[in-house]
Amino acid sequence: MKIIVLQGSPNKRGSTNILVKEFTRGATEAGHNVVRFDLAEMNIAPCTGCVSCGYEGPCVQHDENQKIRSEILSADMIVFATPLYYYGMSAQLKIAVDRFCSYNSSITRKRMKSALLAVAWNSDDWTFDALENHYRTLVRYLDLQDQGMVLGRGCGSPSMTKNSRFPRMAYELGRYGTGQSG
Repeated sequence: MKIIVLQGSPNKRGSTNILVKEFTRGATEAGHNVVRFDLAEMNIAPCTGCVSCGYEGPCVQHDENQKIRSEILSADMIVFATPLYYYGMSAQLKIAVDRFCSYNSSITRKRMKSALLAVAWNSDDWTFDALENHYRTLVRYLDLQDQGMVLGRGCGSPSMTKNSRFPRMAYELGRYGTGQSG
């Protein structure tokens, strides 16, 4: 199975990266091919809402989102990875998701698998409510098959994250929660 990871943290040494690395290790061990996009390092413009794509055609913007589109349309699973920024996904991830506009129907037809990896400093039980709702709405709208979420509460620094149960959970999601290798 081919898995695309949309890594939305601008901090490549941060807590989100720890979960992504562990998920990738597990998925690779299970025989899957993982392609990672570090969105903060890419030149991706926000959707302008021009609808020139007709919701299923080429985008008028020619940037690195074309790489993401090509890889997603040849993949079996999308993993959304983000730190929690004001109770939602990072701007870097949101820009990439907004650009799905030009290929929504293609994603929907694929019935792809999906997962969410997220970290937050806050450890309150409501910390991820808004992000979980947004993710579940994406799953429903794009007809994705949710494979699970790792919601790292209390992961405000890499040391906090490394000493938590969440890296192991990300590994196990990659290793066992992605379905059969193929």
